[in-house]
Amino acid sequence: MRIYSAEPRESIFDFLNNSTAILLISIAIMLFAGFLLTRVTKKLKLPNVTAYIVTGVILGPIFYLIFGKTLVSDVVVNGMGFLGDVALAFIAFNAGRFFKISVLKESGGKVVVIALFEALLAAILVFSVMFFIFRLSWQLSILLGAIASATSPASTMMTIRQTKSKGHFANTILQVIALDSAISLLLFSISLGIVTSNETTGGFTAMDIFMPILINLGILVLGGLVGWVLHKLIIESRTTDNRLIILLSLLMALTGFAVYFNVSPLLGCMAMGMVYLNLSKDTSIFSQLDQFSPAILSLFFVLSGMKLRLDMLGSIGLIGIVYFVVRIIGKYGGASLGSLVSNSTPENKKYLGLALIPQAGVAIGLAALGSRVLDGVGLATEAAMLSTIIVAAGVLYEIFGPPSAKLSLHLSKSYEIEKPQHN
Repeated sequence: MRIYSAEPRESIFDFLNNSTAILLISIAIMLFAGFLLTRVTKKLKLPNVTAYIVTGVILGPIFYLIFGKTLVSDVVVNGMGFLGDVALAFIAFNAGRFFKISVLKESGGKVVVIALFEALLAAILVFSVMFFIFRLSWQLSILLGAIASATSPASTMMTIRQTKSKGHFANTILQVIALDSAISLLLFSISLGIVTSNETTGGFTAMDIFMPILINLGILVLGGLVGWVLHKLIIESRTTDNRLIILLSLLMALTGFAVYFNVSPLLGCMAMGMVYLNLSKDTSIFSQLDQFSPAILSLFFVLSGMKLRLDMLGSIGLIGIVYFVVRIIGKYGGASLGSLVSNSTPENKKYLGLALIPQAGVAIGLAALGSRVLDGVGLATEAAMLSTIIVAAGVLYEIFGPPSAKLSLHLSKSYEIEKPQHN
């Protein structure tokens, strides 16, 4: 069956014999096909992320399965891996806007407790099931567990904006998701440190755990400094175009430093957004990035869908379904338990876990980084499994996640249902 080949597969555009032309045509196809499918998901009230991932699956493995050639060249797909880091940088910077100190003071330590419980319980449950029940390698299991702790900020934020939700419950969701991202990044970085150290030295020490933490703390501090620099450079007289240029240049530089140290740019870029917001009180630059980023995010998610391994779906089908279910149990149970321990509101105890189900953007970005590292230490099969499980589960999460988040907002009375107008 023509599903996958380790060698670069023949593309229908190879006859052009011009790499620049092939690249530009491939980008055009990915962007426009993604747009077309959003017309369908919009009617189904699903987020655009779902459309982009499914577009990638159709353009990539399904197209090759049917026609025996790729629509988008493998050289293009493999050469655009940097988009994952760029997409994560955009997502993280935007998440920084929800770390407003005045709002965090009102919540106290309750949000921290809730975020710790829901992230850690999801990670522990997924790792335990994958390693002890399915007998997957400990390297793959530990990375799956770390990624399970992450929640997609994009889908939940979109749901909150669409429903115009306000109040304590909606604010708690945003703060928990922002902290959740920081926690999942630390877990993931520690996991990567353990995996790479064990493969190179045959074991790992306490330093292999602390070093990733120290590196991430360094990136966090650097991100805060870059946020301060951004605040100083974005003066009132600065034109809109130049504001965006300055922001992108600093974001790319910070992301480059993170990639150099083989860590995700999420923490640093999140700190950059947080520091800038609290110093400047300016939210317009976040809106500017929102207008610029859709094309980049679209390409990233389409590319992620293209990397789905159809030949592995049969063998990991049950694993993927169990991952999907166990992570939800961990998120819901952890959020409820954390709300109970911190003596939070009844709404948080009952409904908060429903809003933490979406998982695509951050998780797929981490899976791409994890796959790259696993492949680099000679675990190619595990690398492919990690990417396939997370991408396949991501489609399900983006189908069921937003309605679950909307249900939690409805049950907590965070938005008013618009009444039909009668003539």
